[in-house]
Amino acid sequence: MAKTIKIKQVRSINGCKEDQRLTVRALGLHRINQTREIADNEGVRGMIFKVKHLVEIVEE
Repeated sequence: MAKTIKIKQVRSINGCKEDQRLTVRALGLHRINQTREIADNEGVRGMIFKVKHLVEIVEE
């Protein structure tokens, strides 16, 4: 089974730059407190790093 990572949106995207909004949407998050389990790879890690103030890693 491929490695996965569970992330959770903890802050709103209101007032954020457009590229940060698009990154959160690309991660599959739409609402605060929504969690999503996605593949753990370098691309996803880079996206999480870009919006680290809006999301948190729940499980690795």
